[in-house]
Amino acid sequence: MIVQSRPFGQRYAFVVVAVIFLCLLIAAGLRSAPAVMMLPLEESFGWRRDVVSLAAAIGIFLYGLTGPFAAALMERIGLRRTLLASLVVMSGSTALSLLMTEPWHLLLTWGVFSGVGSGAVATVLGATIVNRWFKTNRGLVMGLMSASAATGLLVFLPLLAALAQSGGWKPVAIAIAVATACLVPLVWLLVPERPASIGMVRYGAEADDVPPVPPASQGNFLTHTLSTLRRAAGTRVFWYLFATFFICGFTTNGLVGTHLIAFCGDMGIGQVQAAGLLSLMGIFDLIGTTLSGWLTDRFDPRKLLGVYYGIRGLSLIYLPYSGFSSTSLIIFAVLYGLDWIATVPPTLRLSNEAFGDRNGPIVFGWIVAGHQVGAAAAAFFGGTMRELQGNYELAFLIAGMTAIAAACISLLINTSRPAFEPKPQAA
Repeated sequence: MIVQSRPFGQRYAFVVVAVIFLCLLIAAGLRSAPAVMMLPLEESFGWRRDVVSLAAAIGIFLYGLTGPFAAALMERIGLRRTLLASLVVMSGSTALSLLMTEPWHLLLTWGVFSGVGSGAVATVLGATIVNRWFKTNRGLVMGLMSASAATGLLVFLPLLAALAQSGGWKPVAIAIAVATACLVPLVWLLVPERPASIGMVRYGAEADDVPPVPPASQGNFLTHTLSTLRRAAGTRVFWYLFATFFICGFTTNGLVGTHLIAFCGDMGIGQVQAAGLLSLMGIFDLIGTTLSGWLTDRFDPRKLLGVYYGIRGLSLIYLPYSGFSSTSLIIFAVLYGLDWIATVPPTLRLSNEAFGDRNGPIVFGWIVAGHQVGAAAAAFFGGTMRELQGNYELAFLIAGMTAIAAACISLLINTSRPAFEPKPQAA
């Protein structure tokens, strides 16, 4: 890439953050769309709720599984190429769903293709940008990037719910496809490959700063990604982080993100009102996650995780017995919303402390994969429990208890010594 000057000096890093924030926001909107499409699809095609949940689960699972490979691919062929290709796949798959008539069409478009496409536009993208463009203030910036998921709920869900309520599921698919397509020129024009591409260094770094060379930039990216997993899997800290993030996914976008609107519908609450509840949660998560990033730069991330998961668990246990009055739902939205994605900045910091800046993004990608495996399990689990029992009560109680277990596991994490040293590169 030809070196081109850009305005703002080192602060141009925040321009990059703004564009990536939008990408993460739209990807969050895509992943949350099945929540508002569930009832319209049921009415339009007569598909059972567990069928739609399965499509959502496949999409969430591939969304997570793609992450670590995408992180390595960004180093091997370039962040811009990887991100642009992913946006095209996301837009194309959602547009293609307009032609679907059979359940397997839903599984293919909103499950397989959208899952793989959005997998590169996920938390691991935020981690890669933070490590590549910032030497200081990483926790705060990662908090802002993580908050994009909450902002996605805030911006998209009321709009998507209104579209679904007035026009069915097709306007929802059109809105997502168009919004995703609009990101392509923004990324092309405003996101350089790395600071050196525009003659700069990382934000907060001295002029002679030399960023570490990621091992994935050399050799076979697939081999390196799997090799990094194998070595990380030999450490206890990896499994603690993986387990807590599995539960994080199980208790957030997997269960609440996919089924809360349907749960509210069972309790006589309309889609737009229920989407408004998620949006309120999004407002408080935007606050909570940004604050979490600031706290992560200053306090023990293990204790922060313990507090976050504990509050989340109690909130989920409270919901089925809340009565679903306006007051009780607002209480739930505030308590639960404050730490929806607040776990990301402390988890990234622990990953980088344990595995270093060279390997940290790929290891974090595998940890995020655990998050999405948990989310996929909860998306399918919630739909299945609803079909078997006729309600969501037990599903939410189980999720609350797993969050409290995650709070305990968080306190066991120890990163005082490097988990493993990076392999020496061949000359």
